[in-house]
Amino acid sequence: MRHLLRRCKEFIIENLIFTSGITSILFVVLIFVFLLREGLSLFKTFPAGEFLFGTGWYPISDPPRFGIVPLVCGSLIVTLGAIVIAVPVSVAAALYISELAPARIKDILKAGIEMLAAIPSVVLGFIGMVTLVPFVRSFFHIPTGLTALSGSIMLAFMAMPTIITIAEDAVNAVPKPFKEGALALGATRWQMMYKIVLVAASPGILAAIMLGIGRVIGETMAVMMITGNSAVIPHSFLQPVRTMTATIASEMGETVYGSDHYFALFALGIVLFIITFIINFLADLFLHRKKV
Repeated sequence: MRHLLRRCKEFIIENLIFTSGITSILFVVLIFVFLLREGLSLFKTFPAGEFLFGTGWYPISDPPRFGIVPLVCGSLIVTLGAIVIAVPVSVAAALYISELAPARIKDILKAGIEMLAAIPSVVLGFIGMVTLVPFVRSFFHIPTGLTALSGSIMLAFMAMPTIITIAEDAVNAVPKPFKEGALALGATRWQMMYKIVLVAASPGILAAIMLGIGRVIGETMAVMMITGNSAVIPHSFLQPVRTMTATIASEMGETVYGSDHYFALFALGIVLFIITFIINFLADLFLHRKKV
């Protein structure tokens, strides 16, 4: 009787897990199908080539222009700046927490990182407007601090918890005999860390970086508040920019249902969906390589 009851519980749990997995995949597919249905309607009246390679986003001009190059460039430059800032700091923090920090300090730091990840992005955007934007304006002596650099700094701050957490797990997964063997052969602690630990944990660290990029490129509120929302192709980090996510968030409420502008925002959503899918796919490849 007990054996039969246990088998029934296992059967129910296995099917619930299977159903949950299939449902998650189905939701993603339905979201993508919905984006395709709405977004592809734009190309009935607007050329796809001009949408993908146009250099002007002027949805209310006559005729309207829906070139996404400035928006893609804005997203890429902000993401690039955030990753350049976040990756060295995050990897160093992960190494310190995993290899150097005393147990008590390690617990405090890990709790602080978890609290940092829980701060809403709109709060961080407001803090950036009040503190970071005036600092950038006065430090670089420019007319406005609402620039790509401000967005990069704030997004780096937001990506660090994700990168640190996953990178620390990757460092902790390095077998102890690797570390002990390096120390036994005469390597210093620092040599062991950057010649053995970093190399062995590199797939997990790369996956952490890719997931951090996904976190940054999909952020909306913070970049909408502190990057200036100027749909122009940026030539430096000290210019205002507009990202794809900020464009969708700021313009969707102003569009007329069924208009070209409405469909263009969904088409922009398709581009963003594909980019984030590729980033997450690459991160999954790195994680799989780590496990193998």
